[in-house]
Amino acid sequence: MERRTIGAAALAVGAVGLGCMPMSWAYSTSRQRGDESLRAVHRALDLGSTLLDTADMYGPFTNELLVGRALKERRADAFLSTKVGLLVGEQHIVANGRPGYVKRACDASLRRLQTDVIDLYQLHRADPEVPVEETWGAMADLVRAGKVRALGVCAVGARGGRRSGTRLHDATIRQLQRVQQVFPVSAVEAELSVWSPEALDALLPWCEARGIGFLAAMPLGNGFLTGTLTPGEGFEPDDMRARHPRFTAEMMAANQPIVAGLRRVAARHGADVTPAQVALAWVLSQGRHVVPVPGTKRERWVTENAGAVGVRLTAQDLAEVSGLPRAQGSWD
Repeated sequence: MERRTIGAAALAVGAVGLGCMPMSWAYSTSRQRGDESLRAVHRALDLGSTLLDTADMYGPFTNELLVGRALKERRADAFLSTKVGLLVGEQHIVANGRPGYVKRACDASLRRLQTDVIDLYQLHRADPEVPVEETWGAMADLVRAGKVRALGVCAVGARGGRRSGTRLHDATIRQLQRVQQVFPVSAVEAELSVWSPEALDALLPWCEARGIGFLAAMPLGNGFLTGTLTPGEGFEPDDMRARHPRFTAEMMAANQPIVAGLRRVAARHGADVTPAQVALAWVLSQGRHVVPVPGTKRERWVTENAGAVGVRLTAQDLAEVSGLPRAQGSWD
């Protein structure tokens, strides 16, 4: 697979990564099977999708344990990204950016992942009670201690809490400007897809100008852009899409023209090319520093997603995809 680099340290990864969250958290629990997920991780590594993205809160903890099992004999084949800063309770999630906690959490992640170093350690969310510089300083200490190779930030992305007239990622850019004064940011992870292109406005150019890698989260729109979801079919209660404003039956039906447009472009590239591959190819075309990280728990989708690297969109294709209708049912 084509390789791309993350950050000034030029950390090399496969052009398409693997988001591991669906294997253990946030998506239909009844369809989560450990053995199937392990096969998906191995398939990704076989295909060159080396970036594996997890977090201590996924499960919580069980996703890191699963990835650790998969990497027990293949650590050298993988670029391992995990996150710190969020704690999961019974009915809530809270941030914890205290330096002492960050260092203990890193040691716990290393044990669960069965490794002695994390390639990319990301701040999942800043703690409003702790200056972000203090949290980031503790993370920088982990790099100096040899437990972590590089640091990243997950974008805030708080759509509903925005003030009028502000862009989606203004708060994230302000946070990045602060932590850059303490220790270099190697990567930023934020949502970017055909139906959520807001990062193109300011965050992506900000990263590109500074040589910072961009990990595109949810590049398939939580599965919608694959064209495999049926409006009105519903989701299990624990599936985050059951509460997502774009996944009501009405909004899924209203947004079908987006999938139809991806299908039209796919058809021009051959019968075997899928809407999902076109959606990923569009993300890949946004810059050499961009690495989409689609989440899945099945070998079949891992293989399909990796195949997007071979889909070369023309200028006409890119214009057509960029001109598709704006998604309805957003948080705005």
